[in-house]
Amino acid sequence: MHTAVALCMATALFHVMMVFLHVAPASTVSKRYSPTVNAWVYPLFEQNWRLFAPDPESVNRQILVRTAHTESGRAVRVSSWFDLTAVDNSAVRHDPFPSHTAQNLLRRAWSSYVDSHGGDDKPHTDRALMMQRYLGNIAADRVFAHGGGPFDFVQLRVVTRPVTASGGHSPAPLENRLLPWWKVTRHGK
Repeated sequence: MHTAVALCMATALFHVMMVFLHVAPASTVSKRYSPTVNAWVYPLFEQNWRLFAPDPESVNRQILVRTAHTESGRAVRVSSWFDLTAVDNSAVRHDPFPSHTAQNLLRRAWSSYVDSHGGDDKPHTDRALMMQRYLGNIAADRVFAHGGGPFDFVQLRVVTRPVTASGGHSPAPLENRLLPWWKVTRHGK
């Protein structure tokens, strides 16, 4: 029993010392033992400020989608815009324990799309093409789940506005980005 307690105390003391050397300002000791400290800290005990001060969104993004269906006479039927962001916000407001994944799926898909495409909306890498398909599939699945009818193509529009102060009026959009039409797996056969 004494050995187990001594081992736990030694491990706790070692852990505190390693974390202290990691977060303390650079010194001769922390520089000398840097490989050991990093090997101990980085797999499981990484320290950063995101836990206490996460990077908040500085803009509000409204992601809208519309669908298109080519009918038998080669006529194209285009739907009106459907607000995906409003559906997500409504689901979060009316759920006492909203899923973190459900809250962030669309937002993270858009961020990944922008990171992989830039401003030209052309996929230049396999990852960019994968993110384009992922975002398109999320939009298609959400429209179909809300009774969107049959469609073969989706088009997204993203309206970006600055975050407003409480009770303030809605500011003019910073960006109104219209993406090209994307072919998706046929919905509503």
